[in-house]
Amino acid sequence: MNEKTTHFGFTEIPEAEKAGRVQGIFGSVASKYDVMNDAMSLGIHRIWKDAMMDWLAPRAGQRLLDVAGGTGDISFRFLKRAGHGHATVLDLTEPMLVAGRQRAEATSMADSLDWVVGDAMALPFADNTFDTYTISFGIRNVTRPQEALTEAYRVLKPGGRLMVLEFSQIPTPALQWAYDRYSFNCIPPMGQLIAGDRDSYQYLVESIRRFPDQETFLGMIRDAGFENAKYRNLSLGIAALHSGWKI
Repeated sequence: MNEKTTHFGFTEIPEAEKAGRVQGIFGSVASKYDVMNDAMSLGIHRIWKDAMMDWLAPRAGQRLLDVAGGTGDISFRFLKRAGHGHATVLDLTEPMLVAGRQRAEATSMADSLDWVVGDAMALPFADNTFDTYTISFGIRNVTRPQEALTEAYRVLKPGGRLMVLEFSQIPTPALQWAYDRYSFNCIPPMGQLIAGDRDSYQYLVESIRRFPDQETFLGMIRDAGFENAKYRNLSLGIAALHSGWKI
């Protein structure tokens, strides 16, 4: 029997191996993850995440599930915007959650946050539980993204909203070429310098190129059952925000 394979950056591997490899990468860089985000994007990831909150418009009392939520960046922003509410941060990699919990303990939001180790393709929650589902720079690391989107639809309440922030494709070839030169020549050495891990950031750069473009991913969201699905490009398409509703 032929074993199913998937991509791990530019390498094809058995599907069963991907989750463990992703865990290894993010476990390795957990303590430097937020610093590297600032360095890689020149701080622009903060603007993208604020744009996500602007479009999401959190409201008081909402329950958020932040998948691949890592150190809690999105959840912290959500709770600040909502005023009061609750956020569950789910991640495959426990060291990322440990780093996030330590951040939360230094704030007044610790009691409004749960930290759960789990898989985006098999969420440990009942149907119709959450008002909002977010995943930020995480879905391209999931072995089968379509299954993650189907799970998102399942755990959202009717009227709930999905929002995905992910690296995407620049529609202008010359600009994409220039961005590729920066990504492949600068980010892995930066990972070595700051996090002591070149290989993990080589994978991250490669994984961006293997992720579907904006229109293809929009179709995947619709296939999962979401309606009124749309996207917005950020920074010329270096990243994109996708939104959908469970109606």
